[in-house]
Order: sequence, then structure tokens, then C-alpha cells
Amino acid sequence: MTISIPDLVSVRVRHPEAVAEAAARRTRRPLMGASGRLMIVAADHPARGALGVAGHRLAMANRAELLERVCIALSRPGVDGVLAGADILDDLLLLGALENKVVVGSLNRGGLQGARFELDDRFTGHRPEDVERLRFDAGKLLLRIDYDDPGSLTTLESAARAVDDMAARRLPLFIEPFISRRIGGKVVNDLSAEAVTRSVAIASGLGGTSAYTWLKLPVTENPDDMAEALETSTLPAVLLGGEVGEDQDGAYERWRKALGLPTVQGLVVGRSLLYPAEGSVESAVDTAVGLL
Repeated sequence: MTISIPDLVSVRVRHPEAVAEAAARRTRRPLMGASGRLMIVAADHPARGALGVAGHRLAMANRAELLERVCIALSRPGVDGVLAGADILDDLLLLGALENKVVVGSLNRGGLQGARFELDDRFTGHRPEDVERLRFDAGKLLLRIDYDDPGSLTTLESAARAVDDMAARRLPLFIEPFISRRIGGKVVNDLSAEAVTRSVAIASGLGGTSAYTWLKLPVTENPDDMAEALETSTLPAVLLGGEVGEDQDGAYERWRKALGLPTVQGLVVGRSLLYPAEGSVESAVDTAVGLL
């Protein structure tokens, strides 16, 4: 069955089993392809209420437009797959956009952007059993640690159990760790060399085994510090994109430099490619793929 975006509602109303059926027949591929590098498009922001892009607070709120952008990105050569929450991945399954792609389910979306409980980031998304049942290829979790916020301990404990549950199923889990703090009530991630180094050490030690754990990391404030931060762990890592900024060329250069480090295996980038400050989705994605 091939449908288009306007058909999604009627399929959901009349044939909700279509999601499970599409997941069951989806053609899978290995996590790492022939290139030996990963290029994953991230679209898991909406489930955390994070809809803004470069000052436009509801830029990601139009679901049809978001799906169009993700499908364009997935169609570009060199793009391996997508990371998203359950509703978006269900849509993409129904659209047939996930054939021969790496599919990464987002596990914890409970730390809503701007909420008082933002750092008590409970696991309200995919469970490890869902990732396995739907024949997805990996999971991802966000781990923000504020030494002054007790909610971070709840997140740490939940993250450790997710590591165990994913490893028991032999499924990779990408951990995105930050040392964070509140400034004027807003959670801010510390990208200093020491903070990134500390976050790598903490994330790498979670759970009863690290055999299936990957790291999803920001480039340090000073890109020259990234090599030393990555010496903290032997776990494979991918680089994340972060906020959309005016200096996109500068971001590309930071990624290019960090991609040459031994443990870095690729990129997982969302808004910077789906809603580029300049140019089209196609050109932004192709430029990022070229860095690999």
C-alpha cells in the first residue's frame, strides 16, 4: 500500500493496524552501510514540545510540512535513516519512507521544554520492547544532568535501565548526554571541554554493559578540545547538530574537523538540515553528507 500525506488521517481512522503491518514488511538494512559512516536525520523534537527553529516558535508545528522535509532528506544519497518519536515514525512507515533505512526510536520525551520538571526526563516515548516489536534498528535517549536538580537522578536511573533493556535485545542505544544548568529559569547545556568530557564519562558507565551503547555528542565550544573529550571513552560516537544558527558554514567546519576523530562514526542532525537558515533541504543535506 502506497499512500500520500493527505491520506494519513483516513488510514489511521479506518485501518490503524496498517502501522504494524508496514513495520512488519519493512525492508531492513545493517546499522552501518557500505560507506562505514552514518548520516541520520533527527526529527524527535516535537514530542518534547520543542517546535521552534531560529526564533520561529512553531516552525515544526505543521506536521505535513515536517513530513515533506523529512521525506526529502531521506531521499537524498548518503542519508542512512531517521530518528523520531512514535507518531512521526508511524507516519513515515505508512508513507513507505523507511524502506532500507536505519530507524531510531526516541525513548524519553517527558522532559518538556520549559517545564519545571524538564530535567526529570521520564521515558514517555518508545520502550525497548517497542523498538524490538516494530523491527526498528536502534533507540536514542537524552540525558541532561544538572547537579542542582534532583530530577536528573530519576533520568539517570531510567537511562541505566534502558541501556540494560536495549542490550538484552542486542539493539544499539544512542545516549545524548549534557551537563546542564538553569540560567534565568532556562535549561542551558554546557559545551565547555570539561563539561562534555564529564558527560561522556557518565554516559559511558550507565547500565550493566556498554556493548550496545553509542554516544551522540555536541562539538565542544572550542572545536580543538573535542579530541581530548573523546579520549574519555572507547564507545562509538556520532555528532549532533544542535540549534539552527546564522553561521551554518561555521557549523559545517566544526563537524568536518570532529568527523576525523577516531571514535566518531557520523552525524545525527535535525533542524539544521530540515529547516536550514539558507538554501533548500536538499542542499543542506547534501553538504552534510559531503562532510562524511
